Amino acid sequence: MEFANNFVHSVYFWLNQPENEEDRKAFEKSLQKFLKTSKYAKTNFIGVPAGTDRDVVDGSYTYSLIVTFSSKEEQDLYQKEEAHLLFIKESSSLWKKVQVYDSVTID
Repeated sequence: MEFANNFVHSVYFWLNQPENEEDRKAFEKSLQKFLKTSKYAKTNFIGVPAGTDRDVVDGSYTYSLIVTFSSKEEQDLYQKEEAHLLFIKESSSLWKKVQVYDSVTID
């Protein structure tokens, strides 16, 4: 699938218990289910810290999610869609912090 570069939604999650394998599996399962059923997410990437050791790298998060959209309007619809709201309901008890960075393309 081609990378939709008009709107990029980068989300970082810090789990309450990042060493707890059951929590990690539950989070991953819920996140993957959500992304498979989202009507608006064009491409996505789920990752974990790469272990790079440089002063400018923040590897303190547990998971990263990068989702692309064709437009800001589609991202706005994604925020309200049932699949996204269900993911939040299922998984929000597993995290202590979420940080989001949204970007739009430059011409």
